Amino acid sequence: MIAGRLHWRDARAKIPGRLGLAAFDFSPGTLILTEAGTRKGASLYLVRGQDALCKHDPGGVEVLDSNLATFLQARTRHHHTLKRALTDPRLLSGIGNAYSDEILHWVRLSPVRLTQNLVDAEVESLYEAVRKSLLEWTDRLRNQVAKGFPEKLTAFREGMAVHGRYGKPCPDCKAPVQRIVYAANETNYCSNCQSGGRLLAGRVQSRLLKQDWPRTLEELEETRASRGERSPAPLRRSRRHR
Repeated sequence: MIAGRLHWRDARAKIPGRLGLAAFDFSPGTLILTEAGTRKGASLYLVRGQDALCKHDPGGVEVLDSNLATFLQARTRHHHTLKRALTDPRLLSGIGNAYSDEILHWVRLSPVRLTQNLVDAEVESLYEAVRKSLLEWTDRLRNQVAKGFPEKLTAFREGMAVHGRYGKPCPDCKAPVQRIVYAANETNYCSNCQSGGRLLAGRVQSRLLKQDWPRTLEELEETRASRGERSPAPLRRSRRHR
């Protein structure tokens, strides 16, 4: 899901030596599966019949094919943060790390807000934001590829509001985009637009820094200034909403 890629090549094309994992030959050409990076997580399964295939389905709701009631039921199935709920394929299908950041920025919700704490109006806004964001990016990517094959797959896209833009200005309020780092991924968000000006800390940062973790952008700027560090992006006060 992170480093795996599919490539369309001429018929009977050879599998690349270092990154290649498999080739699927068709009469018009060959589909080649590769995986870059040092962490190898790719796997292939051969199954027979619809029932066997369904065993590999984690069960997440397809938001574009669901209504608000179904979305609400999926949202309340587990007590998670919004970030985790949006990226859990057992709850919602096909969103992932990058677009969950964009969705939460779109709807102005904190990634660490708990699903059970949303009021009905916020759930409805989140449902609409998921649909609009996925449809918008699907159209963008289809227009970019046109009739070709999507070779250049990446989680970081030109035009994204916060994902992959740590330290860069939020397109709406110009405050620097922040991040929560966990494992191999990170959550990007705007503290002004999404968390009421409060900086969010992941579990690791909270345990290590405890009371020393800056709570606001102003405290963060003061901490960097005391250390002689340069801010990754200018801090501005302007606020503009979609």
